[in-house]
Amino acid sequence: MKALLRFFFRLLYHQFAFTYDLVAATVSLGRWKDWVRSVLPFVQGTHILEIGHGPGHLQRALLERNLLAVGLDESTQMGRLARHNLTRFLRSKTDQRNIAYAQINLTRGTSQFLPFSAESFDTIVSTFPSEYIFDPRTLAEAQRVLVPNGRLIILPGATILGRGVLDRAMALLFRVTGETPPNLAEILEERSRKPMTSAGFAVHVHEVTIKSSLVFILVATKSSR
Repeated sequence: MKALLRFFFRLLYHQFAFTYDLVAATVSLGRWKDWVRSVLPFVQGTHILEIGHGPGHLQRALLERNLLAVGLDESTQMGRLARHNLTRFLRSKTDQRNIAYAQINLTRGTSQFLPFSAESFDTIVSTFPSEYIFDPRTLAEAQRVLVPNGRLIILPGATILGRGVLDRAMALLFRVTGETPPNLAEILEERSRKPMTSAGFAVHVHEVTIKSSLVFILVATKSSR
């Protein structure tokens, strides 16, 4: 099952990137963009790096808040899609509101080798990433490019709590596929605590309720030293 899901997500993120929004909206019953935006209250500072920017929805939300947003993604297809979406957004909004950083900053790369100088960002954020986010090389790179007391924010998963037929069916599907196990909060604590502490982060797991669903957000703070 895991191998099949990994293959499916790779196709979805690359060759079939144009279907990503439709699939995400379907499996989340229309909650996907709200889940992604749930990380915004935890973002601090003005210079923000998003790892795995996908179609660019969080990049847009950051620009709307007059933050300097930078996005990194390994997928060429997602890079093209995000650039198209953000270009349309900026063309339609720049004349109507004051956007301080009306510039698209997207680059292709991997989290294990970030092409940025030390202490470049106040916050790094990644929503629904795969296993790479807990790779010691990713954590070391995050530690390097964050300012002291900077934050690494990870949204690893969400679960649907609604009692409707579709809500229950989709929640069951998430559990069966292992995307959202019932004890996800405990798994996150156990899985993230040791590698993140070793990388110099203090870790806290938050649970946020959004539209009859529960979103898990991991906030790792870099040491001030």
